[in-house]
Amino acid sequence: MLPLQEISDRIEIQDLFARYSFAIDERDWDALDRVFTPDACIDYSEAGGATGHYPEIKAWLPVALARFPMFQHMVATTRLDITGDEARSRTILFNPMVHRGDAGEEQVFFIGLWYRDRLVRTADGWRIAERREEMSYIHNAPPLAPAPEMGAAH
Repeated sequence: MLPLQEISDRIEIQDLFARYSFAIDERDWDALDRVFTPDACIDYSEAGGATGHYPEIKAWLPVALARFPMFQHMVATTRLDITGDEARSRTILFNPMVHRGDAGEEQVFFIGLWYRDRLVRTADGWRIAERREEMSYIHNAPPLAPAPEMGAAH
């Protein structure tokens, strides 16, 4: 039987992942402040995105995702290893997205990947200190221009 603290930690971490998904999908960028540590390292490069620290990524996301009118981040099936106030996880992400082309045409495509995270317990609860995407597949993707450079967010 799992100790009560580990049960609580696992539920809190799953909630953290859900809050990330809702923040991104609702474009509530400030909600990410309650998901990441202020100095988190984030690497979205395997899916064609940016790599940087949380404040840079937070500024970059609205610019990078502007060409996608709809998307959903569905996280499931987490392998979680908790050691005291730190944890490591690998979580499946299924990400349907809608791309709007220059002529206004829309195309739905799918991305499957894993999030590889290092999490830390803070005074405000569990937070993601490192997130790296690990690509699995992309299906039905339209031709996409490269994601905007990090500086384009400013």
